[in-house]
Amino acid sequence: MRVLIVEDEPYLADAVRDGLRLEAIAADVAGDGHTALELLSVNAYDIAVLDRDVPGPSGDEIAAHIVASGSGTPILMLTAADRLDDKESGFELGADDYLTKPFELRELVLRLRALDRRRAHHRPPVRELAGLRLDPFRREVYRDGRYVALTRKQFAVLEVLVAADGGVVSAEELLERAWDENADPFTNAVRITVSALRKRLGEPWLIATVPGVGYRIDTTDDERASGGETEGDVDRG
Repeated sequence: MRVLIVEDEPYLADAVRDGLRLEAIAADVAGDGHTALELLSVNAYDIAVLDRDVPGPSGDEIAAHIVASGSGTPILMLTAADRLDDKESGFELGADDYLTKPFELRELVLRLRALDRRRAHHRPPVRELAGLRLDPFRREVYRDGRYVALTRKQFAVLEVLVAADGGVVSAEELLERAWDENADPFTNAVRITVSALRKRLGEPWLIATVPGVGYRIDTTDDERASGGETEGDVDRG
């Protein structure tokens, strides 16, 4: 999951971003409305977390922009404006949820995951594909009934691949969905993470490389039985 945090208090914004990273949620931070609109124009976010009172275009104006764009990006208002009238106006602007300051980071994480679940309501909360069972809320992965311990980044990458339901996901998309805007676009982090993830999942190899295109979960029993692409193929992908 990748979220946009629009918050003009640097300490709070950094604390939220770092806390979300520990939950395998990539977060970009915008300290003002102009930066937020710029980031929204170039990135696809799963959720936007908006402080209503930020410099430049306000959080309300950003919310209106998101709604008008038709992107369907869920909006969580995160603000000190805690009166019932404030909440009512926020929901009328198009907010999907409303959390007042001060707040517990754990509650924010739970609300983000709930919004993401609603956004993808056609997907079951627990995903099963090619012998994998991925529970995004318990942060657990099983392969053929065997528990697989993953790092937060490996889980985030696998979550994107499983959501693609056997479709190919480019390295660029994995970088965009599982890392934040500070990731170097020329980094080999995706290749390294996918290679390590494949080893954690074990043989027969489950993550296939489509040379020059990206990666996918191999849903073909015959291909998995024959080994599919080798680890060397993935490392070169």
